[in-house]
Amino acid sequence: MIDECKNRLTDSTSPYLLQHASNPVHWEPWGLRALARAVDDEKPIFLSIGYSACHWCHVMAHESFENEAVAALLNRSFVSIKVDREERPDLDSVYMAAVQLLTGRGGWPMSVFLTPTLEPFFAGTYWPPEPRQGMPGFLQVLAAVSDAWDNRRDAVTKQATELTHSLQHSPTITAAARSLHGAAAVPSDSDLLDRASRSLSQSYDSRYGGFGSAPKFPHPMDLRLLLRTYSRSGRVHDLEMVTHTLAQMAAGGMHDQIGGGFSRYSVDERWLVPHFEKMLSDNALLAVTYLEAFLATGREEFATVVRSTLDYLVRERTDPSGGLWSAEDADSEGEEGKFYVWTPSEIAAVLGPEEAAIFCLAYDATDAGNFEGHSILNLPRPLPTIARECGLDLADLDRRLADSRTALRAARQHRVRPGNDDKVLVAWNGLAIDSLARAGASLKSDRYTLAAVRAADFLLSQCRDAEGRLAHQWRQGRTSGLAFAEDLACLAEGLISLYEATFDERWIVAATGLADVLLGQISPSGSGSLSSGGFIDPATGAFFQTSADHEKLIVRHPDLLDNATPSSSGMAATMLLRLASLTGHTPYRTAAEAAIAAVLPIAQQAPSAVSQSLIALDWLLGPAIETVLVGQPDQASTRDVVTAVRGQFRPREVLALRAPADAIPHAGGPGRPLDALFHSRPGAAETVTLYQCSGQTCLASVSGLAALAAVQPKQARP
Repeated sequence: MIDECKNRLTDSTSPYLLQHASNPVHWEPWGLRALARAVDDEKPIFLSIGYSACHWCHVMAHESFENEAVAALLNRSFVSIKVDREERPDLDSVYMAAVQLLTGRGGWPMSVFLTPTLEPFFAGTYWPPEPRQGMPGFLQVLAAVSDAWDNRRDAVTKQATELTHSLQHSPTITAAARSLHGAAAVPSDSDLLDRASRSLSQSYDSRYGGFGSAPKFPHPMDLRLLLRTYSRSGRVHDLEMVTHTLAQMAAGGMHDQIGGGFSRYSVDERWLVPHFEKMLSDNALLAVTYLEAFLATGREEFATVVRSTLDYLVRERTDPSGGLWSAEDADSEGEEGKFYVWTPSEIAAVLGPEEAAIFCLAYDATDAGNFEGHSILNLPRPLPTIARECGLDLADLDRRLADSRTALRAARQHRVRPGNDDKVLVAWNGLAIDSLARAGASLKSDRYTLAAVRAADFLLSQCRDAEGRLAHQWRQGRTSGLAFAEDLACLAEGLISLYEATFDERWIVAATGLADVLLGQISPSGSGSLSSGGFIDPATGAFFQTSADHEKLIVRHPDLLDNATPSSSGMAATMLLRLASLTGHTPYRTAAEAAIAAVLPIAQQAPSAVSQSLIALDWLLGPAIETVLVGQPDQASTRDVVTAVRGQFRPREVLALRAPADAIPHAGGPGRPLDALFHSRPGAAETVTLYQCSGQTCLASVSGLAALAAVQPKQARP
């Protein structure tokens, strides 16, 4: 009989923790009660960190955490704490570094043993309950750790102290600190960007696209960086690495061919077999990458992927509140991928024999299958080839396949869906707002823009703690956690894009407020007083993940390295440079320069580890363009210029618009963040006026057709 009062996860806001609420393990959430219990009982802590969409987390939960023998040993000898890595990225970061230091690798589920003073001394990831394939059994691990704690505690605590010292003196952070104190200047040329391009080229898979070998991840920040190095240098190979990778991913099984969106990664080198979990962050980042590739090349298939990905987010991943849910599980009915795979007979039952034959030929659905007797739908051959084999013209094939996808998606809705992690994470929603706003503007889709507006309104009004501070997450009416640096930076970045999509200045007001909290210029509650919890690391100039207002952990490092999402420092630098161009506020630019300088030693050795910071460097090197329009928003001449700008890949540009009557700030009125940008820039009632500055040089204003000509592309797309 499970003693449910011993498992204290039932009140959690995390779907991942709730999945473990009925385990026989006496789980505690991370908090004062659990930590005090470890001290009082002189027991080591077993810290288990995972997330709801993690397949191997489910496996270990079923094999071990539902096992009465394992539970008995954990309950007798340890204080067992469960953490959702998406709820507590700060804890995940600290203890993942320990796992990597101890084992040379990392991943989830993360399993770490701590002293009552929270210092790690032994760690791993997944352990089976009994020895298997060279891995020790979890019961063996628990018995050995318990024996060491009871009989060799001095040696254990000595090892924990030494490991903690190593974590606190990370070589990466030390190098960053040396960079700042050695007065390293931000480079004045593109040599570092060129080096990043060459480094990525060395790991590029010219056959299947992407970087490295299996398992293969999509690397959206690397791809976006290459688009910028292409726009700067004209190197065709940089563009080819991007377009080939995106085309291969779009054709592969990692891309949900029926419902849109992408899985987390591919377990093989050719993007066929995914790890089926679908994350909001991945899809937001990939959508904006495909959008930029479309704008850079004009290839309509990339715009199609943007639409299908964002349609999936709007249709299936949006909470009634307007926020977007964080993840879908890899498993349904206890099997990974069951929701997504097909057999030819299942397809024929929906489409009928004639349409099914065409669809199966195009999407590689066979009786033998390509995944455990079933077929992961993918497009291994070009559609023009399929059209010829079927005796159809390409337009007719496209139409019939589109109808078939719609029918199969409707049929798939009757299957048992994968588990849904319905928490709303601010940082990931910021990434989604950025993608939705940019796509809404460039693809002329009010649906995406309105979805971005709804999400932003919700986050800014409802995702607040009792003191009015931005929270880290929201779920079913409850918020938890104080916003981390990634939350502030990603949301501010999304709000800037939302301003450029709508020209509603409330989004810039909100973005500057978030930036000021990040820099410690106002309190997290927005009271205007100085914050005790600024996020800037005075030793490096980079951004900590946490502020002084957050819980103090054993290590507090600046967040420099990109992972599946951009680093806090890289995203903050990118956002602050855009905001500085719009507002003219020098401290934003100064903070961004310092954050970029902090990663230079890393960028010299491993540029792809800091691609988001190099995207910020690309902006800093310029020429960054300020495009300021004064005209009636609903006037044809204004709309034409705005459409021309939005239809191009212009990665180092801000776009602002005011109506003529509103352009000149009113004397004595309240100041607005964009007043300096529109200062002494009048307009005319009958047409649009364009003001452009690049670097420190401003061009003469032009109006009407001359304004349109000034923003037209100067050369044809590749």
